[in-house]
Amino acid sequence: MSERLLYRLAWVAVIVCVAPILAAGLAALAGDLETWRNVLSTVLPRYTRTTLILVVIVGCSTAVIGSVTAWLVTVYRFPGVRLLEIALALPLAFPAYVLAYAYTNILDHPGIVQSTLRDLMGWGPRDYWFPEIRSLGGAAAMLTIVLYPYVYLLARASFKQQSANAFLVARTLGRSPIRAFYRVALPMARPAIVGGALLAVMETIADFGTVAFFNVQTFATGIYQAWFSLGDRAAAAQLSLCLLSFALLIAGLERAQRGKARTAGRGARFETMEQPELKGLAGWGATLICLLPVLLGFVIPVIMLGLMALGSGQNLFQARYVSLMQNSVLVAGVAAVLTVTGAVLIGFAARVKPGRKTKAMVIGAGLGYAVPGGVIAVGLLMPMAALDNAIDHVMETYFGINTGLLITGSIWLMVVAYMARFMAAALNSYDSGMATVPLHYDAIGRSLGQSGPRLLQRIHLPVVRSSVLTAFLIVFVDTMKELPATLILHPFNFQTLAVQAHRLASDERLTEAAVPSLVLVGFGLIPVLILCRSIGREGRKAEPIPKEQAVQAD
Repeated sequence: MSERLLYRLAWVAVIVCVAPILAAGLAALAGDLETWRNVLSTVLPRYTRTTLILVVIVGCSTAVIGSVTAWLVTVYRFPGVRLLEIALALPLAFPAYVLAYAYTNILDHPGIVQSTLRDLMGWGPRDYWFPEIRSLGGAAAMLTIVLYPYVYLLARASFKQQSANAFLVARTLGRSPIRAFYRVALPMARPAIVGGALLAVMETIADFGTVAFFNVQTFATGIYQAWFSLGDRAAAAQLSLCLLSFALLIAGLERAQRGKARTAGRGARFETMEQPELKGLAGWGATLICLLPVLLGFVIPVIMLGLMALGSGQNLFQARYVSLMQNSVLVAGVAAVLTVTGAVLIGFAARVKPGRKTKAMVIGAGLGYAVPGGVIAVGLLMPMAALDNAIDHVMETYFGINTGLLITGSIWLMVVAYMARFMAAALNSYDSGMATVPLHYDAIGRSLGQSGPRLLQRIHLPVVRSSVLTAFLIVFVDTMKELPATLILHPFNFQTLAVQAHRLASDERLTEAAVPSLVLVGFGLIPVLILCRSIGREGRKAEPIPKEQAVQAD
């Protein structure tokens, strides 16, 4: 295999990622004007308003929760800080729609909270008011609890990279700790916080399971309803184009802010300040602030789902669930292998042939992270369904053979959708590993006769194998949890854990939906635990400056 062949395979991977996005846009533009008028006059204002409200609430909430908790665990010592520093990342293991199932069972009218209130107070159904969980606010709360770790992890890394000198100077000038945080530390970490919040926003506009379960009308639910409930594929494609435009706008804003402002680095003199200890009410208050997101986002849902699963009377090892797990693992494993392989090829091409073409290659392959799964599914299904029908027509006309759905009736269309959706995640993991490999390694390898595939196999991959493994795990778990693309593209006789959980919950069989939901959470814990392990190692490596230097700022 030559280097030229690797380069061509990299372009094939890019085309696979870009084609569904282009197909979705072309399908929408090919629709007639009457359909556009109907969409613009009926559902588009409602979908736009609801999606924007959801984006603003989740973006602001995740930014506040993530940055405040990151600052507390980075700068102060208080009861349980080492455990909370790790535990604050755990809600990432939950798909938002699984969290919605758990809290609906807790907070809905028949749930344990309202039932207990009625029993204790002797109230009837109309004697009291209780917040409605199945609402826009409920959906925003679920998404916030699950997505704040994006901001927490990036903000924590930024605060750790900041030198103590700037903060200590602010303290010597008479600023209180809170004002010094607000005037010095927070502005330096702004790019990281905004970047994390925008990632949370991207996940919010892509979410389908949570908003569909809570009956919140967003672009994601509108696409699915137009396709399946109304049978209007033109309207679905046009809504996909609107959502695609909105997602790309958010992605553009993220890239623009990242380019203009960068997270403050360590500088020439980097010193970490010894963490002052918070005692009494202040210490326990900090513990409570950091503990609350962990309780709401992980502990309570796990306990509730466990109780629901035990009460469902279902056996996880019965043939039905074994088949669901096998299907989920199969499609996630195939998608992860192909996606990571494509990411390695694209990353290798960008490294050995830097230039405009390879830069465009990386940008094109990474577009999928900004595109919701429903948009990619619509972009794939419409042309592939037309191709299937054309093949079937030709075979039946000339050979009398009914081929059926060769492409759209297989799992390979799902795999292509997952590749397009998660290629950016694999590329980011691989690039982070390759950033530690100096360029002169390539020159040394070439001088020893290692070029092309041998350079990749014998020099690059051994050095970055941990990053490749991380990329595989991230794509694997994200594929397991992906719902909208799976719902639209899965073959009739091929069910996954995500689809099973969604259908049971849609039928109000929440106790039964707890079983596949717990399995999804278990798989989601794998990369989160790896991440938590690295957080623990970072904490042990930190070396504070002498206490007397920190005291001078008081």
